[in-house]
Amino acid sequence: MITMKSAITELFGMKVYTEDAVYVGDVDDVIINVDTKKMESLALGNVNQEVLDITNFRGVKIPYRIIRAVNDIVIIRHLAGMSRPEIIED
Repeated sequence: MITMKSAITELFGMKVYTEDAVYVGDVDDVIINVDTKKMESLALGNVNQEVLDITNFRGVKIPYRIIRAVNDIVIIRHLAGMSRPEIIED
């Protein structure tokens, strides 16, 4: 499991790529479970339409469990074997 010791606000605006170097989108928000005080997912905007077809939606939520690394960018597991992420409606 990945340990994040940075402030959550540092994630905003970060570029998100798969571990195969495919751009997915930018971090718009961080969803936190207030009961467990743990991050549940990242809400992405400016989503790469070639990777995810989200016509008529403004973004997607990427579950915390598929985040591989966070530094200057966020790296997630490659999307090929992933179930469709949750879509955020307008």
